[in-house]
Amino acid sequence: MLAHHIVKYIGRTCTAIAIGGFVSGAAVAQQAADSVAPEGASQGSFTGMSPRITAAFEAKDAGKPVIARNWMVAAANPHAVQAGADVLARGGTAADALVAVQAMLGLVEPQSSGLGGGAFLVWYDAASGRLTTLDGRETAPLAVTPQLFQDDQGVPLGFFDAVVGGRSVGTPGTPALMAAAHEKWGNQPWAELLAPSVALAEKGFAVSPRLAGLVADDAERLATSETTASYFMPNGTPVQAGDTLKNPDYARTVAAMAERGVEAFYTGDIARDIVGAVQGATNPGVLSEVDLSIYRVKERDALCAPYHGHEVCGMGPPSSGALAVGQILGLLENADLSAGPADADVLRLIGDASRLAFADRGRYVADTDYVPVPVTGMLDPSYLAERAKLLQGDDALPEVTAGAPAFDHALNFADDISIELPSTSHVSIVDSMGNVASMTTTIENGFGSRLMVRGFLLNNELTDFSFRSHTDGVPIANRVEPGKRPRSSMAPTIVMKDGAPVLAVGSPGGSRIIGYVAGAIIAHLDWGMDVQQATALPHAINRFGPYDLEEGTDAAAMADALTGLGYEVNTRALTSGLHMISIGDDLRGGADPRREGIALGE
Repeated sequence: MLAHHIVKYIGRTCTAIAIGGFVSGAAVAQQAADSVAPEGASQGSFTGMSPRITAAFEAKDAGKPVIARNWMVAAANPHAVQAGADVLARGGTAADALVAVQAMLGLVEPQSSGLGGGAFLVWYDAASGRLTTLDGRETAPLAVTPQLFQDDQGVPLGFFDAVVGGRSVGTPGTPALMAAAHEKWGNQPWAELLAPSVALAEKGFAVSPRLAGLVADDAERLATSETTASYFMPNGTPVQAGDTLKNPDYARTVAAMAERGVEAFYTGDIARDIVGAVQGATNPGVLSEVDLSIYRVKERDALCAPYHGHEVCGMGPPSSGALAVGQILGLLENADLSAGPADADVLRLIGDASRLAFADRGRYVADTDYVPVPVTGMLDPSYLAERAKLLQGDDALPEVTAGAPAFDHALNFADDISIELPSTSHVSIVDSMGNVASMTTTIENGFGSRLMVRGFLLNNELTDFSFRSHTDGVPIANRVEPGKRPRSSMAPTIVMKDGAPVLAVGSPGGSRIIGYVAGAIIAHLDWGMDVQQATALPHAINRFGPYDLEEGTDAAAMADALTGLGYEVNTRALTSGLHMISIGDDLRGGADPRREGIALGE
């Protein structure tokens, strides 16, 4: 019966269920975020790159995974995938490949990630059998105040009033993460890893339909910065699909990093230009050269949660990804999901489990260097088993509130009020030595702050903080503070079984990332879908109460059934960007059909 459900469901559509849920305190802010269109979908055409690239697209279009034995890379743009594949083919590690991939993504997919943003990396080291993570999240400038995103009366600013300009820019962490990963686990010369992106920036690349569409949709905000407008809208006209786009400034920036190391980014002329752009913007920020010079990547323990004989491991705070995904799966540990994704009760169970996880997320999760977070209590099996009793009904939970996990600090927090929009990019890599990298990378909103400097866009990551610092005198854990890292939903994940990695997965998508990743894991582990099927499964996302169903897919056909269970239902575009690699006797790669990425291996 399950196989029948799956075949029927996949056979009718090529596009994908991930799940996610509303905390009451964040509902208004998140509804505001929902009114903003996500990054659009477009596969584009990358003809003439290589027969292997063509074959990878053909596999994705046919709904089949790419199969390899030695190494695999899956990322959001074929140019970036090719850069990583070239590194792996000559014996480089997954760390070497991610440097090449990220440098190229910053050029060809600038709206989603780049040197001006931040990233989280989950790493499996084959030699030691150890999992660890690198935190390259942006930090708040030392000069910020609690009123950063409030007007003179203490009222939170409108989202784009906060985003556009320098006010929202945090200290970038991505270049430092690239350097740290290379220093720890790379075996190829640093400069050689950056050379392909320098060469393509000088030569120029064909604008993809997706990038062209996103520029056209955001033209008004891009026009707020002369430098940004001149690049994306030369002569006042948005770039068109097929146009050749050169970026000599980016080439010079990356070449400087290749020659002098990552310090060329965080000190000297590049740093001064970043600060000048932020402080000189129409909506100025307070980022300083000191903030850049003191930035450091932090290595943190991986956070793992059990699920059906596996360990699902990811990034702990300041990310909420591993905690929320772990809670969703923990709440479903003993639930019957066997009817598959076309069953309304299965969606009820997953959706309400997500809502419960999001309630805890909104109350407790923030940068643990600044506030205590009950990480152990939130993932404690007895706590989750007790919370799971709330799922035993036969209709939607009327309301959801945060639980009371065991806490070794007697602190009281109010629910968060923050907005996190769907942009970002994800990279999954397995090298020939068995190392595994799962990295999610972002500048937050599409095109970030809309400030461009030295050929790259600056992030608007500070808007991931709560716009309020407290509610009724009770502090909000994710409030803005000097040097603090804003909470994220990025959920780069490595799934382990019997001490060995079996799956690398992650996605962009703002706070829906959590649902996309949890849903893909359920599809693969519980419903037996291969990685390409799992990336293409239609999305049904519940974070805070209303159910979001992916328009134009079989998920939308579940609207009446979910309404009958008591849910408010919205049908909308849900543009995930899942990139998955399963690891076993062979490697199997899947790339989200909603974007222009591919998986490539040998």
